[in-house]
Amino acid sequence: MRKFTILILCLTMSVFAASGQKKSLDKVAAVVGNSIILNSDIEREYDNYLVQGNQPNQSVKCQVLQQLLTQKLLAQQAVIDSVIVKDDELDNEVDKRMRYFIQRAGGQDKLEAFLGKSVIQYKDEIRPDIREQLTAQRMQQKITEKISVTPQDVKNYFNAIPKDSLPSINKEVEIAQIVFDPKLTKEEKQIARDKAEGLRERVKKGEDFATLATLYSQDPGSAPAGGDLGFFDRSTMVKEFTAMAFKLKAGDISPVFETEHGFHFLQVIERRGEQVHVRHILIIPEITQASLDRAKIRADSIYNIIKTMKVDFSSAASFYSDDNETKYNGGMMLNAENVESRSTYIPTDKLDPQTALVVDTMKVGSIAKPALFTSQNNKRSYKILYLKSKTDAHKANLAQDFPKLKEAASESKISRTVSEWFEKRRKETYINIDPEYQTCDQLKSWVVTTTAEVK
Repeated sequence: MRKFTILILCLTMSVFAASGQKKSLDKVAAVVGNSIILNSDIEREYDNYLVQGNQPNQSVKCQVLQQLLTQKLLAQQAVIDSVIVKDDELDNEVDKRMRYFIQRAGGQDKLEAFLGKSVIQYKDEIRPDIREQLTAQRMQQKITEKISVTPQDVKNYFNAIPKDSLPSINKEVEIAQIVFDPKLTKEEKQIARDKAEGLRERVKKGEDFATLATLYSQDPGSAPAGGDLGFFDRSTMVKEFTAMAFKLKAGDISPVFETEHGFHFLQVIERRGEQVHVRHILIIPEITQASLDRAKIRADSIYNIIKTMKVDFSSAASFYSDDNETKYNGGMMLNAENVESRSTYIPTDKLDPQTALVVDTMKVGSIAKPALFTSQNNKRSYKILYLKSKTDAHKANLAQDFPKLKEAASESKISRTVSEWFEKRRKETYINIDPEYQTCDQLKSWVVTTTAEVK
C-alpha cells in the first residue's frame, strides 16, 4: 500500500478517551454534506492525544477536525462509487483494535471496569466509526490506484528541484545475510511441551482459560487479552494453527500442538462462516547452550564452503538460511523503512547496533565470520554477513538515486492528485464549520462560500 499524503484519522483510537466525553460537548462542530461532526468527536480524539503523553496544545483540535472533514468527504464519495468494506474485514479490524485496547488496559476485566460497559457493548459502539474510517481509506486508495510515473516523470521531477535544495542522501550499505537459528532436539523441547500440557490439564479441570493465558502465555500480543486472538480466516495464521482452529467446534479445547512459534493449545469461542474466533496459550521452548553450539558449527561449516568458492553467497543463503524474509532474495536485507519499494539500500544509521558494528569493519565484497546476534525480541541466531556495496553521503543525483527519486516523484503525483480531488469535492459539497474553528490555519481552505446544497 502507498503511504498517503492526505491524513486519515489514525486507525488506532484510544479507549482511554472514551470516558472523557460529556454531553455538554455534543454540539455540532461541522456539517459536511449530509454528515455532522460533533464537538465531542473532536474532544475524544484530543483526549487521545493527551493520554499518549503529549503536552496540551489546542491547535491539535484543528488537525483532528481537518482529519474528520477529510474522512467524511471520502466516505460520502465511497457511497457514490460503491466502495464498500465487507463485514469480515470490519470484524477483523474491530477485533484487532479490541486486542490492542485490552492490552493497553491490562486485561479485559480492567478495560470493562474503566469503560463501565462490556467489551461486546463497546465493540458495537465503535463499529460504525471504524467502518467509516476503513471506507474512507479504501476510497483514497481508489483515487490514487492508477497513478504511475515514467522515467521521464522522474527526470522532470529531479530537474524541477533547485540545485541548492537537492536532498542529502545518508551513507548507505547493501548487506546480505545467512541466518542460522538454534534448533532444539525433541528432548530439549519436552520441558515446554510438558508445561503446555500441564496448563491444558488445569483448564480441563475447570480453571479459567483467560486467567491462565494472562499469567503464563508467552504470546505478548494476546496474553494481556486472556489469549484472545479475535476472528481470523484461513490465511491469517501459520498452517498448523489454522488447521487446528478450523477443525474444532465452538467450546472445544485442542490438544497441545507445535508450530514454528512454540507449543500451543487453543479453545474455539465461535465459528462464523469462514472465520473462527479463538483464544490460545503459547509456551516457547528455551534455547539451550547446546543448540547454540550446534548452530555455530553449522555457520562455521557454511562459511568455509563459501570462502573456498564451492558455492556463492546468494545460493548459500537460498539453501541454508533460516530467515524466510531474506533467503529467497539471495540473503539481501531490505530497508525496513521502505519495504514496499523493496530497496536494498539501508542507511547506516538505521542498522541495528550489532550489524552496524560488524559492517563498519568490512570492505565492499567481503564476508564476515559467523557471529552471534540477539534481536530486539531476544531471539539469538548466528549470522554470516556479506557487504555488497557502500555509498558515501552525497547530494541526490539521478545516476545513484533513481529509485528514491522515483518514489518521491510518485508521492508528489499522488499528493497533487488527492489535493485536486479534495479541492473539487469541497466546492461541490455543502460544508459549514462552527465559528470556533474557522480561525484554524488548517481549515481556511474548508471555510468557503458554497452554493452546493445538502443532498
